[in-house]
Amino acid sequence: MFRQLRSEVEAALADALAELDLPTDDLGIERPPDDMDATLASSVAFRLAGEVGDAPPNVAATVAEAVSVADADYVGRVDTAGPYVNFHANERYLADTLDAAAVDPAYGALPDRDASVVVEHTSANPTGPVHVGRARNPIVGDAVANLMEYAGYDVDRHYYVNDAGRQMAVFTWAYERFDEDDLDAEPARDRAEYDLVRYYRKGNAFLEEADPDAVEAAEAEIQAILQGLEAGDEATYERVGEVVDAVLGGMKECLARLPAEFDEFVKETRFMRDGSTDDVAARLKETDHAVYEEDAWQLELDEWGIDKNLVFLRSDDTSLYTTRDLAHHEWKFDNYDRAVTVLGEDHKLQADQLDATLELLGNDTDRLGHVIYSYVNLPDGKMSTRKGTGVMLDDLLDEAIDRARDAVESRMDDRIRGDDLTDEDVERIAHQVGIGAVRYDIVSKQPAKAITFEWEDALDFEAQSAPFVQYVHARCAGILDEAAAEGVDVPGVTADADGAVDPDALDVDAGALETEAARDLLREVARFPAAIEAAADDLEPHTIATFTREFADAYNAFYRECPVVTAETDELRDARVAVVAAAKHTMANALDVLGVEAPESM
Repeated sequence: MFRQLRSEVEAALADALAELDLPTDDLGIERPPDDMDATLASSVAFRLAGEVGDAPPNVAATVAEAVSVADADYVGRVDTAGPYVNFHANERYLADTLDAAAVDPAYGALPDRDASVVVEHTSANPTGPVHVGRARNPIVGDAVANLMEYAGYDVDRHYYVNDAGRQMAVFTWAYERFDEDDLDAEPARDRAEYDLVRYYRKGNAFLEEADPDAVEAAEAEIQAILQGLEAGDEATYERVGEVVDAVLGGMKECLARLPAEFDEFVKETRFMRDGSTDDVAARLKETDHAVYEEDAWQLELDEWGIDKNLVFLRSDDTSLYTTRDLAHHEWKFDNYDRAVTVLGEDHKLQADQLDATLELLGNDTDRLGHVIYSYVNLPDGKMSTRKGTGVMLDDLLDEAIDRARDAVESRMDDRIRGDDLTDEDVERIAHQVGIGAVRYDIVSKQPAKAITFEWEDALDFEAQSAPFVQYVHARCAGILDEAAAEGVDVPGVTADADGAVDPDALDVDAGALETEAARDLLREVARFPAAIEAAADDLEPHTIATFTREFADAYNAFYRECPVVTAETDELRDARVAVVAAAKHTMANALDVLGVEAPESM
């Protein structure tokens, strides 16, 4: 409804400006400040004041007088507040919102766009366990993919596996070179990546500390692995693949706990074996930007404002990660309408070079989007897997579940609902709240801002955290269960005499909602699809987290002021039950976008 309302406002305002012979290129339509009584407002008078030669409030009054909303379905009236032109929704807007949201569990999902998008995220080198510093990538990446799906795209989730670089050659050499007896410690967990990372660490330590002759011999063996990969040697692929697949299997188990799951793990070597990397390198050599300097083929990208050259081929004709990634991205363009990549801040230069080079190769880079994020820190500082130090994502999730379990158990006596939680219920809620707290705390921040994860903030049931917004959904579920137990018809839940549920059956009067708290909550429900649309357009899932906090505030005001099952009249009770059903669907789907579970009880 909000999206249609906004379209009506845009059309009416554009028509009015055209009638006044004023430019219509920037309508300045926005959500008004909280203290302004309007559904939408336009700041266009600020922009036009100089052109008209009058004060913004006077311009706003002139524009408002020219606006006609006679044919609008959802715009009731237009007025001004100082320099703003304000648009107010009518009663039908709230009624249609209630009709749509109360009965549709998928409320907020936009129509199919008939467009495909591949979201590549995580793509951590398979050298060991996923550590906390990199946890933002799978969490943000999964939320971006969910968001695009809700926005109507056909989404594939990809993990790009670096199985051709030096790190994997070192790992493979170390795995074959050392025995269990050579390793310093037992694996931290009984899972493949924790076991095998010890070989990788041992190998790196050897290369740093062994005598020069031994290091030289090791480097020759490592180089032979790299050359074998480049030459397409099947035996080398199998050697490296054994290590890569084993480590990746363990990493998948860790990521599934978030959960972050993938439709495909695309291996880097794929684009070496099919010849596309060689094709890219050959085409780049033919461009006017290619130079051979310092024993390597490079691209000069000054034309794109990039000072650092892109090295795309070594003197021995071996390719680099970026060369292979160029072939990877051209494959994406051949198979998808859009491509989105989630990258750490240390890959910003690489992303800029990639975009410029893809454009140089003749690709439409408008189809490519990047989400660049800063890393996650714990109060103790940053982490490193190569040195074998730091906190792993598994450790963080275990701690989150343990802390959430303690919090749930400590709040048992304060629960409003009369049902008893079993041990299984407590464990379920601990997982939902604990892992939800980690995901929500990370995804709710703007990606470019650094994060220091603080337990007290993430698991605060009273502050604007995951438990705070999850509790809204649990309260909605409790009220609807209570209503159904009292024999009240609950939209989408109550069955008829034959036991069937009619998801379209809703016989309530939105006009019975007499309090501003109830109407404000419905207005928040109404704007959810537009929030999805805007967040998807900008690749900003953190704005959905902001929406959940604002929505929770509106719901809690409704909860305090509007008794539902014990409402004064049946008509009012039924209308409020429908509002709760609409709120439940809205919050459930907003949390689903963020990858946070929506508990039925807490």
